[in-house]
Amino acid sequence: MNNLTFSSPNLSSFCQLNKLGLVATGQHITESHAVLECRFTKLPEPCPKCLTYGVSRGTVDRCLAHVPYGQRTTTLLLRIRRFSCACGCFWHEDTSSAAPPRSKLSYGAIRWALAAIVIDHLSVSRVAAHLGVAWHTANNAIINEGQRLLFNDPARFDGVTVLGVDEHVWRHTRYGDKYVTAIIDLTPVRNKTGPARLLDVLEGRSKQAFKQWLQNRPQPWRDKIESIAMDGFSGFKSAAEEVIPKAQTVLDPFHVIRWASSMLDDCRRRAQQEILGRRGHKSDPLYKNRRVLLTRISYLTETNKKQLTRLFSDERHLEVDCSWSMYQRVVTAYNEPDRRRGKKLMQALIKIITAPDLPIELIEVKRLGKTLKKHAQSILAYFDRPGTSNGPTEAINGRLEHLRGIALGFRNLTNYIARCLLESGGFKKQLHP
Repeated sequence: MNNLTFSSPNLSSFCQLNKLGLVATGQHITESHAVLECRFTKLPEPCPKCLTYGVSRGTVDRCLAHVPYGQRTTTLLLRIRRFSCACGCFWHEDTSSAAPPRSKLSYGAIRWALAAIVIDHLSVSRVAAHLGVAWHTANNAIINEGQRLLFNDPARFDGVTVLGVDEHVWRHTRYGDKYVTAIIDLTPVRNKTGPARLLDVLEGRSKQAFKQWLQNRPQPWRDKIESIAMDGFSGFKSAAEEVIPKAQTVLDPFHVIRWASSMLDDCRRRAQQEILGRRGHKSDPLYKNRRVLLTRISYLTETNKKQLTRLFSDERHLEVDCSWSMYQRVVTAYNEPDRRRGKKLMQALIKIITAPDLPIELIEVKRLGKTLKKHAQSILAYFDRPGTSNGPTEAINGRLEHLRGIALGFRNLTNYIARCLLESGGFKKQLHP
């Protein structure tokens, strides 16, 4: 602090009015509000018709909400000069350097509002209160500026080679479309250069929605896509195969393990019903050990191992024992550090549970075998493409659910989608390059 160089106090510089082409000529300050009188610093413009300089005809006023300082809302009172010339034309100064046409917020206020929404996670209502404007005024300004900076940026899709696609429940009511489709750029994760990046959010969850989005991208961009990570929804897979046939679809391990765990749970519940004729109680062995059954072998304690030994010693639990073994094989294949060995383990598992001589009593295992065989190519592709996992997509979906709670004030899905995209990491870099 002792080495700083000081200059004379300058209100225009302090309030960043010089960036808007303005200079402060007066101020009116109260405890809750500040009004700054401003004029433009540029030279008068000539007549738009005859290009001659006119005669001053006074000023008109325009009020703009500006960046708040402290707990005060700040308003810029622009004194805009009017001119006339001999040809009978009247005009006034161009105000585009201070604010967009018909806007009630200055460029500085819009930028501050975006930073408050994206970085500080303020609600639109709080931003509007700080600026001293209506909710819709702040909301529309934020969305329009976000579209200008982010959505209309032609470089937003540059460098994408790995996509992630997944549905997300955006509406929790019986009316309207329940789902949206989130499309993620997984290239930074695969290359270990940064986090996943949200590219777009589409209305609905269907093959047509994803297919149309892919078709809207230029052909050179589509040719660079190497793989697409997705869940088991066949619509996404069909759309990708039709539009980008060269791209390899990759089924995320999260969904495969979830299928296996559901298989084990279904088998346990069926065995419980067949043995006792009712749902499990807390004292029943199968119900009491339901969480232990889903624990990876490497995480089992000695107590857990003894519990499983006692559980499987009962011959009535033989089917649960076999299902548990298949579940653990799936988990082991995905946790194998050597991907080649992991792929062989998965191939061997699919061969075992789809074998024709598999005991007919293993109903749930046979059902899992049909599912894994159907998606075998996408499942095995994961082992050949390190970093192509839909885990970051699921993480962003969790973030979208948080945003849905924040964005309840948004009146439609378009604004919600805009809010989600504004929260993506690329926009923060534009706010703080």
